[in-house]
Amino acid sequence: MSSYRANNSATKFRNRVSAIFFALTLGMGSAAHAGPVQLPPVNLGDSSFTDGIAFPGLLVEETIGYYHADRINDSNGNGIPGSPRVITESAMTHVAFLSTYKFLGGYYGAEFLLPLADVHVQSGPVDERTAAVGDLIVSPFILQWNEAKLMDKPLFQRFVFAVVLPTGDYDRNKAVNVGNNIYSINPYYAVTWLATDKVELSARLHYLWNSKNDDPFVGLGASSIQPGQAFHANYAASYEVLKGVRLGVNGYVLQQLTDHEVNGQKIGGTRERVYGIGPGAQLAAGKGFFIYLNSYFETGAENRPEGTKTVFRLSKGF
Repeated sequence: MSSYRANNSATKFRNRVSAIFFALTLGMGSAAHAGPVQLPPVNLGDSSFTDGIAFPGLLVEETIGYYHADRINDSNGNGIPGSPRVITESAMTHVAFLSTYKFLGGYYGAEFLLPLADVHVQSGPVDERTAAVGDLIVSPFILQWNEAKLMDKPLFQRFVFAVVLPTGDYDRNKAVNVGNNIYSINPYYAVTWLATDKVELSARLHYLWNSKNDDPFVGLGASSIQPGQAFHANYAASYEVLKGVRLGVNGYVLQQLTDHEVNGQKIGGTRERVYGIGPGAQLAAGKGFFIYLNSYFETGAENRPEGTKTVFRLSKGF
Protein backbone atom coordinates (compact mmCIF):
# COMPACT_ATOMS: atom_id res chain seq x y z
CA MET A 1 0.00 0.00 0.00
CA SER A 2 1.34 3.46 -0.86
CA SER A 3 2.01 6.07 1.81
CA TYR A 4 -0.93 8.14 0.55
CA ARG A 5 -3.35 5.22 0.74
CA ALA A 6 -2.13 4.28 4.20
CA ASN A 7 -2.60 7.85 5.47
CA ASN A 8 -6.00 8.08 3.81
CA SER A 9 -7.04 4.79 5.44
CA ALA A 10 -5.93 6.06 8.84
CA THR A 11 -7.91 9.28 8.37
CA LYS A 12 -11.06 7.38 7.45
CA PHE A 13 -10.61 5.12 10.45
CA ARG A 14 -10.20 8.06 12.85
CA ASN A 15 -13.34 9.63 11.40
CA ARG A 16 -15.20 6.39 11.95
CA VAL A 17 -13.85 6.20 15.50
CA SER A 18 -15.16 9.68 16.25
CA ALA A 19 -18.58 8.59 14.99
CA ILE A 20 -18.86 5.29 16.89
CA PHE A 21 -16.31 5.62 19.68
CA PHE A 22 -17.92 3.85 22.60
CA ALA A 23 -15.38 1.13 23.36
CA LEU A 24 -14.15 0.50 26.89
CA THR A 25 -11.59 -1.35 28.98
CA LEU A 26 -12.27 -1.28 32.68
CA GLY A 27 -10.02 -3.77 34.40
CA MET A 28 -9.17 -7.42 34.36
CA GLY A 29 -12.18 -9.45 33.36
CA SER A 30 -14.55 -6.54 33.80
CA ALA A 31 -14.54 -4.93 30.40
CA ALA A 32 -16.43 -5.03 27.17
CA HIS A 33 -15.49 -3.90 23.70
CA ALA A 34 -17.63 -2.04 21.25
CA GLY A 35 -16.80 -0.95 17.75
CA PRO A 36 -13.23 0.18 16.96
CA VAL A 37 -9.97 -1.23 18.27
CA GLN A 38 -9.38 -1.11 22.02
CA LEU A 39 -6.99 -2.76 24.42
CA PRO A 40 -8.41 -5.88 26.08
CA PRO A 41 -9.26 -5.73 29.80
CA VAL A 42 -6.29 -5.83 32.15
CA ASN A 43 -5.65 -5.68 35.88
CA LEU A 44 -6.16 -2.06 36.82
CA GLY A 45 -6.44 -1.86 40.60
CA ASP A 46 -7.63 -5.43 41.16
CA SER A 47 -4.51 -6.07 43.26
CA SER A 48 -3.18 -3.67 45.91
CA PHE A 49 -1.73 -4.03 49.42
CA THR A 50 0.84 -6.76 50.25
CA ASP A 51 0.55 -7.94 46.64
CA GLY A 52 4.02 -9.48 46.42
CA ILE A 53 3.61 -11.72 49.49
CA ALA A 54 2.73 -15.39 48.89
CA PHE A 55 3.70 -18.74 50.37
CA PRO A 56 3.47 -22.40 49.28
CA GLY A 57 -0.11 -23.66 49.34
CA LEU A 58 -3.47 -23.01 47.70
CA LEU A 59 -5.04 -19.57 47.23
CA VAL A 60 -8.70 -18.96 46.33
CA GLU A 61 -9.94 -15.42 45.66
CA GLU A 62 -13.15 -13.78 44.53
CA THR A 63 -12.94 -10.20 43.27
CA ILE A 64 -16.08 -8.10 42.78
CA GLY A 65 -15.73 -4.90 40.76
CA TYR A 66 -17.98 -1.98 39.93
CA TYR A 67 -17.07 0.69 37.38
CA HIS A 68 -19.04 3.78 36.38
CA ALA A 69 -18.12 6.42 33.81
CA ASP A 70 -20.14 9.31 32.41
CA ARG A 71 -17.27 10.39 30.19
CA ILE A 72 -15.29 8.90 27.30
CA ASN A 73 -12.22 10.86 26.23
CA ASP A 74 -10.68 11.33 22.80
CA SER A 75 -6.97 11.36 21.96
CA ASN A 76 -6.59 14.86 23.44
CA GLY A 77 -8.23 13.93 26.73
CA ASN A 78 -11.43 15.81 25.88
CA GLY A 79 -14.82 14.22 26.46
CA ILE A 80 -16.63 13.07 23.34
CA PRO A 81 -20.19 14.36 22.78
CA GLY A 82 -23.34 12.28 23.12
CA SER A 83 -23.66 11.91 26.93
CA PRO A 84 -21.87 8.54 27.04
CA ARG A 85 -22.36 6.23 29.99
CA VAL A 86 -20.58 3.02 30.95
CA ILE A 87 -21.49 0.73 33.85
CA THR A 88 -19.70 -2.55 34.49
CA GLU A 89 -20.26 -5.09 37.26
CA SER A 90 -17.80 -7.96 37.35
CA ALA A 91 -16.72 -11.02 39.29
CA MET A 92 -13.34 -12.73 38.97
CA THR A 93 -12.61 -16.21 40.37
CA HIS A 94 -8.91 -16.77 41.01
CA VAL A 95 -7.27 -20.06 42.01
CA ALA A 96 -3.49 -20.29 42.46
CA PHE A 97 -1.10 -22.92 43.80
CA LEU A 98 2.52 -22.58 44.96
CA SER A 99 4.50 -25.76 45.47
CA THR A 100 7.42 -26.31 47.83
CA TYR A 101 9.58 -27.07 44.77
CA LYS A 102 12.10 -24.34 44.01
CA PHE A 103 13.38 -23.22 40.62
CA LEU A 104 15.93 -20.39 40.27
CA GLY A 105 15.56 -19.87 44.01
CA GLY A 106 11.81 -19.25 43.89
CA TYR A 107 8.78 -21.39 44.71
CA TYR A 108 7.15 -22.70 41.50
CA GLY A 109 3.40 -22.49 40.93
CA ALA A 110 0.49 -21.95 38.54
CA GLU A 111 -2.91 -20.24 38.49
CA PHE A 112 -6.04 -19.49 36.51
CA LEU A 113 -8.60 -16.69 36.57
CA LEU A 114 -12.12 -16.75 35.15
CA PRO A 115 -14.10 -13.48 34.81
CA LEU A 116 -17.82 -12.75 34.54
CA ALA A 117 -19.14 -9.33 33.56
CA ASP A 118 -22.40 -7.43 33.16
CA VAL A 119 -21.79 -4.40 30.95
CA HIS A 120 -24.11 -1.55 29.96
CA VAL A 121 -22.92 0.96 27.36
CA GLN A 122 -24.74 4.08 26.20
CA SER A 123 -23.07 6.37 23.67
CA GLY A 124 -24.44 7.99 20.56
CA PRO A 125 -26.52 5.43 18.67
CA VAL A 126 -25.54 2.60 21.00
CA ASP A 127 -27.51 1.46 24.04
CA GLU A 128 -26.59 -2.14 24.70
CA ARG A 129 -26.18 -4.43 27.68
CA THR A 130 -24.57 -7.84 27.88
CA ALA A 131 -23.74 -10.30 30.66
CA ALA A 132 -21.41 -13.19 29.92
CA VAL A 133 -18.27 -15.15 30.75
CA GLY A 134 -15.00 -13.44 29.85
CA ASP A 135 -11.71 -14.82 28.57
CA LEU A 136 -9.87 -17.41 30.67
CA ILE A 137 -6.49 -16.31 32.04
CA VAL A 138 -3.92 -19.06 32.59
CA SER A 139 -0.52 -18.72 34.26
CA PRO A 140 1.45 -21.97 33.86
CA PHE A 141 4.62 -20.44 35.30
CA ILE A 142 4.91 -18.63 38.64
CA LEU A 143 8.05 -18.02 40.66
CA GLN A 144 7.83 -16.59 44.18
CA TRP A 145 10.92 -15.35 46.08
CA ASN A 146 10.61 -14.70 49.83
CA GLU A 147 14.19 -14.57 51.11
CA ALA A 148 15.48 -11.25 49.73
CA LYS A 149 16.00 -8.08 51.77
CA LEU A 150 16.24 -4.38 50.96
CA MET A 151 17.98 -2.16 53.56
CA ASP A 152 17.78 -5.19 55.86
CA LYS A 153 13.97 -5.30 55.54
CA PRO A 154 11.99 -8.20 53.98
CA LEU A 155 11.44 -7.99 50.21
CA PHE A 156 8.92 -10.35 48.58
CA GLN A 157 8.95 -10.81 44.79
CA ARG A 158 6.94 -12.76 42.22
CA PHE A 159 7.11 -13.30 38.46
CA VAL A 160 4.06 -14.61 36.59
CA PHE A 161 3.78 -15.51 32.91
CA ALA A 162 0.08 -15.08 32.08
CA VAL A 163 -1.73 -15.96 28.84
CA VAL A 164 -5.26 -14.82 28.04
CA LEU A 165 -7.22 -17.31 25.90
CA PRO A 166 -10.16 -16.31 23.61
CA THR A 167 -12.71 -18.46 25.44
CA GLY A 168 -15.13 -15.69 26.42
CA ASP A 169 -18.46 -14.76 24.86
CA TYR A 170 -17.91 -12.96 21.54
CA ASP A 171 -20.20 -12.10 18.62
CA ARG A 172 -18.89 -9.89 15.81
CA ASN A 173 -22.43 -8.69 15.15
CA LYS A 174 -22.71 -7.20 18.64
CA ALA A 175 -21.43 -3.75 19.50
CA VAL A 176 -20.68 -4.83 23.08
CA ASN A 177 -18.77 -8.01 23.91
CA VAL A 178 -17.22 -9.40 27.08
CA GLY A 179 -14.81 -11.68 25.18
CA ASN A 180 -12.05 -10.26 22.98
CA ASN A 181 -11.47 -12.97 20.32
CA ILE A 182 -7.68 -12.58 20.64
CA TYR A 183 -4.77 -14.15 22.46
CA SER A 184 -2.88 -11.92 24.88
CA ILE A 185 0.42 -12.37 26.70
CA ASN A 186 0.43 -10.42 29.96
CA PRO A 187 3.40 -11.25 32.25
CA TYR A 188 4.02 -9.30 35.43
CA TYR A 189 6.48 -8.71 38.25
CA ALA A 190 5.06 -8.04 41.73
CA VAL A 191 6.99 -6.80 44.75
CA THR A 192 6.24 -5.93 48.38
CA TRP A 193 8.72 -4.29 50.72
CA LEU A 194 8.04 -4.29 54.46
CA ALA A 195 9.74 -0.95 55.13
CA THR A 196 8.89 -1.05 58.86
CA ASP A 197 6.89 -3.31 61.15
CA LYS A 198 3.76 -1.41 60.11
CA VAL A 199 4.48 0.12 56.67
CA GLU A 200 4.46 -1.83 53.41
CA LEU A 201 4.98 -0.70 49.82
CA SER A 202 3.76 -2.80 46.88
CA ALA A 203 3.75 -2.66 43.10
CA ARG A 204 2.82 -4.88 40.17
CA LEU A 205 4.32 -4.15 36.72
CA HIS A 206 2.74 -5.67 33.59
CA TYR A 207 3.55 -5.87 29.90
CA LEU A 208 0.76 -6.60 27.40
CA TRP A 209 0.99 -8.06 23.89
CA ASN A 210 -2.08 -8.88 21.77
CA SER A 211 -2.67 -11.06 18.71
CA LYS A 212 -4.83 -10.21 15.70
CA ASN A 213 -8.60 -10.50 15.67
CA ASP A 214 -9.51 -11.85 12.23
CA ASP A 215 -13.24 -11.58 12.90
CA PRO A 216 -13.73 -8.00 14.18
CA PHE A 217 -16.94 -6.08 14.80
CA VAL A 218 -18.83 -5.76 11.51
CA GLY A 219 -19.44 -2.05 12.04
CA LEU A 220 -15.73 -1.41 11.63
CA GLY A 221 -15.72 -2.72 8.06
CA ALA A 222 -12.29 -4.34 8.46
CA SER A 223 -10.98 -7.85 7.87
CA SER A 224 -8.58 -7.78 10.84
CA ILE A 225 -7.63 -5.63 13.81
CA GLN A 226 -4.79 -5.87 16.33
CA PRO A 227 -4.69 -3.93 19.60
CA GLY A 228 -1.37 -2.31 20.43
CA GLN A 229 1.13 -3.28 23.10
CA ALA A 230 0.90 -1.63 26.51
CA PHE A 231 2.44 -1.17 29.95
CA HIS A 232 0.24 -1.08 33.04
CA ALA A 233 1.01 -1.09 36.75
CA ASN A 234 -0.65 -1.11 40.15
CA TYR A 235 0.93 0.54 43.20
CA ALA A 236 0.00 0.72 46.87
CA ALA A 237 1.22 1.84 50.28
CA SER A 238 -0.43 0.95 53.58
CA TYR A 239 -0.03 1.36 57.33
CA GLU A 240 -1.20 -1.15 59.94
CA VAL A 241 -3.37 1.07 62.17
CA LEU A 242 -4.56 -1.86 64.29
CA LYS A 243 -3.43 -5.47 64.40
CA GLY A 244 -4.68 -7.02 61.15
CA VAL A 245 -6.10 -3.74 59.82
CA ARG A 246 -4.31 -1.76 57.11
CA LEU A 247 -5.31 1.57 55.60
CA GLY A 248 -3.57 3.30 52.73
CA VAL A 249 -3.54 4.59 49.19
CA ASN A 250 -3.57 2.59 45.97
CA GLY A 251 -3.51 3.41 42.28
CA TYR A 252 -2.82 2.31 38.73
CA VAL A 253 -1.49 3.55 35.43
CA LEU A 254 -2.00 2.36 31.85
CA GLN A 255 0.02 3.54 28.87
CA GLN A 256 -0.32 2.06 25.40
CA LEU A 257 3.11 1.70 23.74
CA THR A 258 2.36 0.90 20.09
CA ASP A 259 -0.46 1.87 17.74
CA HIS A 260 -3.52 -0.22 17.06
CA GLU A 261 -3.63 -1.80 13.61
CA VAL A 262 -6.51 -2.21 11.16
CA ASN A 263 -5.99 -4.45 8.12
CA GLY A 264 -2.27 -4.44 8.95
CA GLN A 265 -1.99 -0.63 8.93
CA LYS A 266 -1.02 1.33 12.05
CA ILE A 267 -3.62 3.85 13.18
CA GLY A 268 -2.17 6.93 14.85
CA GLY A 269 -3.93 8.99 17.49
CA THR A 270 -5.59 6.00 19.19
CA ARG A 271 -3.15 5.09 21.97
CA GLU A 272 -4.81 4.68 25.37
CA ARG A 273 -3.77 6.17 28.68
CA VAL A 274 -5.33 6.47 32.12
CA TYR A 275 -4.35 7.03 35.75
CA GLY A 276 -6.29 5.99 38.85
CA ILE A 277 -5.78 6.67 42.57
CA GLY A 278 -7.79 6.33 45.75
CA PRO A 279 -8.07 4.94 49.29
CA GLY A 280 -8.01 1.31 50.33
CA ALA A 281 -8.30 -1.01 53.31
CA GLN A 282 -7.20 -4.54 54.15
CA LEU A 283 -8.57 -6.67 57.00
CA ALA A 284 -7.04 -9.92 58.25
CA ALA A 285 -10.24 -11.74 59.23
CA GLY A 286 -8.78 -15.09 60.23
CA LYS A 287 -6.01 -17.55 59.49
CA GLY A 288 -5.09 -16.95 55.85
CA PHE A 289 -8.33 -14.99 55.23
CA PHE A 290 -8.17 -11.38 54.03
CA ILE A 291 -10.76 -8.81 52.95
CA TYR A 292 -9.84 -5.88 50.66
CA LEU A 293 -11.80 -2.79 49.73
CA ASN A 294 -10.25 -0.37 47.23
CA SER A 295 -11.59 2.67 45.38
CA TYR A 296 -10.14 4.56 42.43
CA PHE A 297 -10.80 7.90 40.78
CA GLU A 298 -9.51 8.10 37.22
CA THR A 299 -7.88 11.05 35.52
CA GLY A 300 -5.88 11.81 32.38
CA ALA A 301 -7.76 9.28 30.24
CA GLU A 302 -7.14 9.28 26.49
CA ASN A 303 -9.06 7.17 23.95
CA ARG A 304 -11.03 5.41 26.71
CA PRO A 305 -13.58 6.04 29.48
CA GLU A 306 -12.73 8.05 32.60
CA GLY A 307 -14.69 7.21 35.73
CA THR A 308 -14.59 5.63 39.18
CA LYS A 309 -13.94 2.05 40.22
CA THR A 310 -14.57 0.07 43.42
CA VAL A 311 -13.05 -3.35 44.11
CA PHE A 312 -14.11 -5.76 46.87
CA ARG A 313 -11.92 -8.86 47.24
CA LEU A 314 -12.06 -11.94 49.43
CA SER A 315 -8.85 -13.98 49.69
CA LYS A 316 -8.29 -17.30 51.46
CA GLY A 317 -5.01 -19.18 51.67
CA PHE A 318 -4.82 -22.87 52.53
